Amino acid sequence: MRELDATDAIARRPKSVNLGKLEDPQPLVRGAVAENVIGLSIWLRRLPINRLPSRCVVSLGMNTRQGSILLFRFAGIDVFLHWSWFLVAAYEIGNRAKAYSSINWNIAEYLALFLIVTLHEFGHALACRQVGGTANRIMLWPLGGVAYVNAPPRPGATLWSIAAGPLVNVALIPIFRALAMLDRSFAWAQMIPSAHMLLRSVSYINFGLLIFNLLPIYPLDGGQILRSLLWFVMGRARSLMATTILGFAGAAGFILLALRIQSIWLGALSIFVMMYCLRGFKSARVLYQLAKAPRNEGFHCPSCKAAPPLGSFWVCTQCKKRFDTFQTQAVCPYCAKQFPETSCIECGRKSPISQWTASVPAPELVAH
Repeated sequence: MRELDATDAIARRPKSVNLGKLEDPQPLVRGAVAENVIGLSIWLRRLPINRLPSRCVVSLGMNTRQGSILLFRFAGIDVFLHWSWFLVAAYEIGNRAKAYSSINWNIAEYLALFLIVTLHEFGHALACRQVGGTANRIMLWPLGGVAYVNAPPRPGATLWSIAAGPLVNVALIPIFRALAMLDRSFAWAQMIPSAHMLLRSVSYINFGLLIFNLLPIYPLDGGQILRSLLWFVMGRARSLMATTILGFAGAAGFILLALRIQSIWLGALSIFVMMYCLRGFKSARVLYQLAKAPRNEGFHCPSCKAAPPLGSFWVCTQCKKRFDTFQTQAVCPYCAKQFPETSCIECGRKSPISQWTASVPAPELVAH
């Protein structure tokens, strides 16, 4: 996640108001979308390949790159691989050794899963950048992938950043259909049965990822898309509150299903969903408090004209202390560090502090 500063982010726990965390928890998303992955892969892989995909993943975040290696960089986005991926990969590949004629096909299947996951996360990251957000890192770990994105706090920007991930999977469907036509034309099922099974398995993986991620359960992509749509009509706080409550219901359903089928992996998924719903619920309460906070009417955002909250809601990157950047003209009162731009809490856009002052609406003239 990117570094917070006095003109770029809000302090996590300001003394003036008990805010907890002021930014939304995003495994698209979003913060770090937040969006992103815990897998049902090990649970689904035990089912027959002709009934369900052997692996399916869903978005949920992890917050560290400790113990990871840099695989490559593309479009300014670093892709890391956590060391534990190799342990789980060895187990997963070895446990399905009899599914194909050679273990090389198992390796290809597992790598194809993470290729799809990587493309999915790049969809989130590049869409976030397109709307003016930041996205510089993707982490691959045993249960999927995480795109660390920070979209502007606007419903349209958040919606596009989240929806772009599943849209990548949608775009892959016609590609797999074309490959399936080649499969039938060249009779791979008879000539190269392992290639036929691999193509069908990878196609199921992609479709399973799409369907599961679109479930309207926060923090899955579907839940965050629903939140973004509700944001247009209900506002930022209420939309987050509503979707996290639905997420709690979804997590309860996962728990009941996990008990019924005795799946430890689905149970783990339920716990992660519950944790992120709790985090989202707390953030919604924070947003309610922030909306009621007094405003500094001497300043207005040049873009959205909103007045900033009055209080120590910014933190200096140099001395790590909180202060009110508008009361000190974007200069930290503790270490004298000066910040060239100030971010708006409402719309996320940055402007020099001088433009905030200049954007104060002029008083109306009254004729006598």
